[in-house]
Amino acid sequence: MSKENIILEMKNITKVFPGVKALDNVNLKVKKGTVHGLMGENGAGKSTLMKVLMGIYEPEKGEVMFKGKQLKFADVNNSLEKGISMIHQELSPIPYTTIAENIFLGREPTYGFGVVNHKQLFKNTKDLFENLNIDLNPKTKMKDLSIADMQMVEIAKAISYDADLIIMDEPTSAITDKEVDHLFKMIRNLKEKDVAVIYITHKMEEVFQITDEVTVLRDGKYIGTEKSEDIDSDQLITMMVGRELGEVFIKEESEIKEVLLSAENLSKEGKLRETTFKDVSFDVKEGEILGFSGLVGSGRSEVMEALFGITNLDSGKIYIKGEEVVIDSPSDAIKNKLALLTEDRKSSGLYLPLPVDENMISASIDKFLSKNFIDNKKVKKECQELSEKLNIKTPSLAQIVDNLSGGNQQKVLIARWLLTDPDILILDEPTRGIDVGAKSEIHKLMSALAQTGKAIIMISSEMPEILGMSDRIVVMHEGKKMGELTREEATQEKIMNLASGNIKEAI
Repeated sequence: MSKENIILEMKNITKVFPGVKALDNVNLKVKKGTVHGLMGENGAGKSTLMKVLMGIYEPEKGEVMFKGKQLKFADVNNSLEKGISMIHQELSPIPYTTIAENIFLGREPTYGFGVVNHKQLFKNTKDLFENLNIDLNPKTKMKDLSIADMQMVEIAKAISYDADLIIMDEPTSAITDKEVDHLFKMIRNLKEKDVAVIYITHKMEEVFQITDEVTVLRDGKYIGTEKSEDIDSDQLITMMVGRELGEVFIKEESEIKEVLLSAENLSKEGKLRETTFKDVSFDVKEGEILGFSGLVGSGRSEVMEALFGITNLDSGKIYIKGEEVVIDSPSDAIKNKLALLTEDRKSSGLYLPLPVDENMISASIDKFLSKNFIDNKKVKKECQELSEKLNIKTPSLAQIVDNLSGGNQQKVLIARWLLTDPDILILDEPTRGIDVGAKSEIHKLMSALAQTGKAIIMISSEMPEILGMSDRIVVMHEGKKMGELTREEATQEKIMNLASGNIKEAI
């Protein structure tokens, strides 16, 4: 590897947080005009390494050479000025500002004296979108965008810095297959301009589709770097987990009994740009995993949010164990033994500044009260048991949740709902942004819960997960239920045709 071709070299990077060594002498070399995959299980240190590179964290040891010069640590502006930008895994838009204002925040064109030239601002954004073939109005408020559109804005923002190196942390976690193809075209165009990309993903097919080389981290340590064309998915998984991994989809048979929940003709009319749904009916039985499939914007999550009382239905009926129930709020849902793991763990799930145990008990505080005081011994006992059962990697229950990896944060949320002892679990993208090892653990847990008689509704955008874990599959398109398939009759082609509205092709 010639020195002239290397744009980035990170040497012996070590980063320690209280109670855990997040990075232990990690090395990384990236060439100009290449896509370099960065792989590893949740907690392996990928995002931490990139935050060191971006100047968000200062390491205890190590150095970073970029374009032949040493980068300063703990200085985000230094990284941006030198030509490094990053698409973060967790989106953090400013809701009541426009797309243009979000993209050029702090870099707005002005008339002078700090007065923003909005006409030029919108033109710059329009030109950027035309160059990237993104069909969005720069004047649209961020709060009116779907998560997928927000992700495309975040991608455009990173590219707008004209960086020599762009870090993409799980860039496809919230976008459709069509948008993934669009993103890959953008990346190939960047490569032609000699821009380097560090690409973090948990999706194996993407690694072999878009990357030139792959570096693997495990437990904060550097494991190795290989050319993507020289390895296969089995070898990559073995590098990531340190062992050969069996079947990811651990779907064990369970006895499916009576209908536990039945929804009839659920309908909701949304406001401008909101997804609506109409006359959606389904049921889920004891011991069953009911999959919900569909493209982004099909209304899957919106149906579940209404079922859980986050939003109110315009019409429709809900029955639990044969009796009609009224659910106007999440507290009504919890009383009726429902639990909802939301799609976006950071914005609508976790209390990031609070410790692990307080996050875990937040939906079942009454259970831990003794004479109006929290029984800390009971909290510690039950949280510790669940933490061990779910293999949550944390130095202690007192660790702040924001300091955990994405996969371990997801497990904390699952633990929260298990503490409510629900009969019906709604899991919206339960393994989004989670590595193969953690996915396997969560799938195994889902099977085990179904075997105890729990009813599980699982929304997933990952076709192998829907096919591998579901007993039955409901497919939605533009707010309507297009069809229902048994495990035996479901195929990728049938699901995709229904999800695209092609009922005849699906039969």
